[in-house]
Amino acid sequence: MSKHIYGVDKRVLLLSSVQTYRATPFLQAGQALGIQCLLAVDMDRELAASAKHGWGFPFADTAAACKEIRAVHDRAPIDAVIALDDTGTEVAALVSAQLRLPHNQPEAALAASNKYVMRQKMAAACMQVPKFTRIGTQDSITAAAQRIGYPLVLKPLDRNGSQGVMRVDSAEDLEAKANRLLRIIQTAPTMPRPDFLMESYVPGAEYAVEALLADQALHVLAIFDKPDPLEGPFFEESIYVTPSRLPPARQDDVRDATAQATQALGLGFGPVHAELRINDEGVWLIEVAGRSIGGLCSETLRFGTNESLEALILRHACGLPIPDLRPQGQAQGVMMMPIPQAGVLRGVTGLEKALSVDGITNIQVTAQEGYSLRPLPEGNSYLGFIFAECATPQQAEQALRQAYACLAFDLQPEFDLIAS
Repeated sequence: MSKHIYGVDKRVLLLSSVQTYRATPFLQAGQALGIQCLLAVDMDRELAASAKHGWGFPFADTAAACKEIRAVHDRAPIDAVIALDDTGTEVAALVSAQLRLPHNQPEAALAASNKYVMRQKMAAACMQVPKFTRIGTQDSITAAAQRIGYPLVLKPLDRNGSQGVMRVDSAEDLEAKANRLLRIIQTAPTMPRPDFLMESYVPGAEYAVEALLADQALHVLAIFDKPDPLEGPFFEESIYVTPSRLPPARQDDVRDATAQATQALGLGFGPVHAELRINDEGVWLIEVAGRSIGGLCSETLRFGTNESLEALILRHACGLPIPDLRPQGQAQGVMMMPIPQAGVLRGVTGLEKALSVDGITNIQVTAQEGYSLRPLPEGNSYLGFIFAECATPQQAEQALRQAYACLAFDLQPEFDLIAS
């Protein structure tokens, strides 16, 4: 067991999906702080062991998962349970309540991880939300679309990273998009048609908020601009830049709307990541999650004495002193490099030239050569991440675009490999 720098033993359980980018930054932050971090992945125990993922169990079986965690706690007490992505938020809340650890209420964790429940809670709080409906097994998709109106958006209830999210502009396009979504979320062809969300399309520029719920208040850590238009037919995010170039009054509106949304969902503890849109009608909360930002985007944020977002979250979860919550340094930007087409990655060129662009601090190609990749809406990953630090947000955005233009990815279609 590690001895914390404050002389107190701390153990934290991290709940993670198998393909998350988030585990390594949390494990590194824990090591730097002297906090012992245990990792559990959302998969069968035997598969986890054979894949060398360590401890694993299916998070969907919440009762069994909580029982496993309590057994670990009985052997050596756990000080906090943190979900690194949406798959583990409900388990983290349930078991934390059972162990009397700081936590969100399980009902709030469910609301923040189920898009339909989220919409219901926000509507009940009189927030500005699009028209929406849940499409069940017996519901007519055509009739629902007529009620919602075009353009509309189809979404899985519980996927991350815009996977399965599609814009539909007309009745002629509806059946094909709905069938495509069902293929993405259907666990087996023989299973009943899964439920999904249908809602009206909200136009406008999109932004992201990273925040921490602490001391019964929402502390906004960063507002990110998303300068690329996200208008469909799919909604693949690419560039995040902070600080935001929104006028101060509009940034206050964003903070207020995010705080209202967390209250509507019942969130009260730990990290919050929100996605929102702004148009002439005001601020629209698209999603609010009770977890930190995805991918490797947290590398754009530093606090106090150059500590990471993950260190901040670990400190807060363990009840340890936390540094100044204002981000350090100059303008920061990250590009999540999109997968342009399905195929097997064979190589990347232009890295040296891209790294020489003024303001570029790091490039991480996370996709592995020889592996099959899929773009949105079926896929849920990226080719990698480009990071920039510049004097202004405009310069950071420009540096990211210039560096990405230097890169070339060799993606060979799988049928070509079979033919050869």
